[in-house]
Amino acid sequence: MISKAVVVSRILAYLNGELAEADLVRWAEDAFVALTESDDEIDDEALMLDILGYLGAGDSPDFPLTWGVPTDFLESLGTRVQVIARTA
Repeated sequence: MISKAVVVSRILAYLNGELAEADLVRWAEDAFVALTESDDEIDDEALMLDILGYLGAGDSPDFPLTWGVPTDFLESLGTRVQVIARTA
């Protein structure tokens, strides 16, 4: 089941460099299809479909995954992003 928490987790993994862009896009495509085919009721389904649809198209020039896009998605899902710098 696709939930807000799962979407937030995937976006954070991408922003933290734990998930490659291609993997995020592939996951979002699959999650979008699963959500549209599901009979389950979920909170904010339209918002979730918008986010997953955009992320799923993130490998095209018309839907760039710049820093602001995923952080805006997180904000709309109720998660505030805070940047913490670490030395290598």
